[in-house]
Formats: sequence, structure tokens, C-alpha cells
Amino acid sequence: MPAPISEIAPYLEANVAGFRGPITEVQKTAQGQSNPTFILTASSGKYVIRRKPDGELLKSAHAVDREFRVLSALRDTDVPVPNALHLCEDESVLGTMFYVMSFIQGQNWVDPRLKGESNEIRAAVYDSMNATLAALHSVDPAAVGLENYGPPGNYFERQVGRWTKQYRASETETLKPMEELIAWLDAQTPPEGAARLAHGDWRIDNLLFDGSGQCNAVLDWELSTLGHPLADLGSQIMQWQLPPGAEGRGLMGVDRAELGIPSDAEYAELYAKRAGLSEVPDLNYPVAFAFFRMAAIIQGVKKRALDGNASNPEAGLKMGAYVPMFAQAALMRIK
Repeated sequence: MPAPISEIAPYLEANVAGFRGPITEVQKTAQGQSNPTFILTASSGKYVIRRKPDGELLKSAHAVDREFRVLSALRDTDVPVPNALHLCEDESVLGTMFYVMSFIQGQNWVDPRLKGESNEIRAAVYDSMNATLAALHSVDPAAVGLENYGPPGNYFERQVGRWTKQYRASETETLKPMEELIAWLDAQTPPEGAARLAHGDWRIDNLLFDGSGQCNAVLDWELSTLGHPLADLGSQIMQWQLPPGAEGRGLMGVDRAELGIPSDAEYAELYAKRAGLSEVPDLNYPVAFAFFRMAAIIQGVKKRALDGNASNPEAGLKMGAYVPMFAQAALMRIK
């Protein structure tokens, strides 16, 4: 029988340099709906474990081994990431594959309005978030051993194909907006750009910041691959089109200028300059794709909740109600 996390100190002592038990506290983070994440406190300090969820999983989903690989590759770049300390592929230890990384102390915001912060901090956070994204897309994949991190071919074409398959595998009913969106994405695929490392889920709640508003850790690399960098920019701008608050986590209807937060256009223009682009790109397709992918992801969460395998079943069912809303939001942008 696999041991609970609190009892695997002997394993970690044998496999993680400098680790010393016992483990005195295990705290499950509020984030990490897809891959459960735990903060461990041991005699040698704090560590983080991310593991696959329990139950039957979709093929290629929850790839914690890919997360470990990309964290290891980015360690000596300008992209701030935790140190990847150990990957355990022996499922007898915890019941599923997991990896251990260093604990980074930092501020994490779920709400992009950064409520309670000064305009100066908000401006610093958004500027650093933008600079970190440009730094990520400036990394030469071959220089860090990631030249084969994604399959060849058009990124958006293969991603739409992948997420359509994932969506079909967890589909619980026919949703007309999703069918219309899938058809449009298939028909309007943009030409392939230079392959770069794409994070896959670029948003503020996957980043940590220090007290001055500088990004000091990029987290949650499960969806990362080689591909089109505009997918990351589109993903972030998509998030901002959602309602503010704990569920939407967006900036819809928010007076950004009053809060010191850049507009979509200002943020995209700044990114384009930092990324060395000759002009601000058309983001309609990347944003529509981001809505579609998120709809497919939360459909998977809903299916796991219905099957009893979700990390938080109640939250999973609640999230599932947003699938048609995400699809409709994408259609509104492209029509």
C-alpha cells in the first residue's frame, strides 16, 4: 500500500539532496485542481510535491514528468522557476507519479485586480508579468535541451486537435456553442510561427511575486510545450475578459486606468516591443483558442467530479457550468 505523504520522509531522505525528516506538516494548496499540490514542512525546510490525481486519467493529461523536465531545463535561464529536486515514477511510493521542487516564498493573487494593493505595486506586477512572458519566449528551446519538447507541425492545429479529443473523451452532453467554436478554429488556423516554449496556462494565479512586485516564480507547467508564443498572450488576455471575483478571476467592467492596470492593447503592445515583434499581432485566434481550451479543461474537471475522482468534486461541478459560457464568449469575439 502507498504511504501517505507525511510518512515518506525516509524515501525523500534517500532521493532528495539535503532533505531531513521528519515531515511535521503537510498542507494541500487551494490551487492545483488538476494536479494536487502539497507544501511539506520537514526538519530541513519546506518543499512542494505535485502529483497526479487519483482515478482513471485521460491519456497525456496530468503530465507531472513534463513539468519536472521543463523546470529542470529553465533553472539557469532568466525565467524564474523553483528548483526541480526529484521525480518519482515509482507509483508504489504515493500511489501515483509525483515530483518534488523547492518552496518559493512569494505573493500569489487569484484576483487580477490585486485588491488592497497600491497602484504602484499593481503597475510593477503587470510590468514584471509582461517582461517574464517575453523572457520565456526568448529562450532558445535547443539551448536548454527542449528541442524535442513538442511534436513538429502547426501548434494551433495540433492543439485544437488535442483538446477536441480531450473534450470528446469527457463530453457529457452536446453543446452547440462548442461545436460551432471547434468548426471555426479548424477552419481559421493561422500559419505557424517560430517554435518557442509555451507555458500553456499563463495567468497571474500561476505566478509568485516578491514584495516589490517582481515575479520570482512561474508555476504549473503541466500544459507547456513547444509552440506559438501568442497562445500564452492570448490565454492571459482571455482571462481578463471574464467577470471579476473568485470564480471569473477576470477584469470585465473594471476601470483599469484607475487601478494602474494596463489595457489589453497596452499590455500586448509592451509585449510586442519586448519580444522584438515588428507590430502588435492580431490576437483574435489565440484568445478564441484560449477560451476553447479552458472550456475543454473544465469539462474534464466536471467529468472527474461526476465520476468521483476530482480533487474537489463540489468545485468541479460548479466549474462545469462555465463550459458553454466560455464557448459563447469566444464566438462573440470572433464574429
